[in-house]
Amino acid sequence: MPIKNEASIQDEHVRDVRKAIEHRATWFYCLLDEARKRGLGWDDFARKAIFRVGCFHGEQKYTATDDLKAFSGQFPSALSKKVFEMEVAEATPDRYVVEFHYCPLVEAWQKQTDNEADIAHLCDIAMDGDRGIASAFPAFEFDIEKKISEGDPVCRLVYTRKPK
Repeated sequence: MPIKNEASIQDEHVRDVRKAIEHRATWFYCLLDEARKRGLGWDDFARKAIFRVGCFHGEQKYTATDDLKAFSGQFPSALSKKVFEMEVAEATPDRYVVEFHYCPLVEAWQKQTDNEADIAHLCDIAMDGDRGIASAFPAFEFDIEKKISEGDPVCRLVYTRKPK
């Protein structure tokens, strides 16, 4: 299914933040592309590095909690909501679902390559950061149900409370 990734929020500050994220995503693509040219598989090193970044942010940026309501107050930030055009699709004590309607990383990767399999792979590696953040919350399970990079209309992140 072809990737559809169109921004609807056109605020100047939001556009500036998106450009910065695109810049970072372009670096990410070029680093991995150069690694591939040298025979290195992306999964051999990039996943561990990005997961490590996520773990760092999960431990440093967020307050530890086993309460999904409390977590939902921390993630996402107001600016992130605008940049990624995020909405909270569900928020209960046992389940928290956030949907991204736009992704500046995918936007950047589409400017570098038309290989949608590579874009989906890059996206999944980048989402190891989200997996790393989630690992800082042992009371939650985390799943990525949909991805813009795979042709879905949204990226859908789902946090569920583990049974006690």
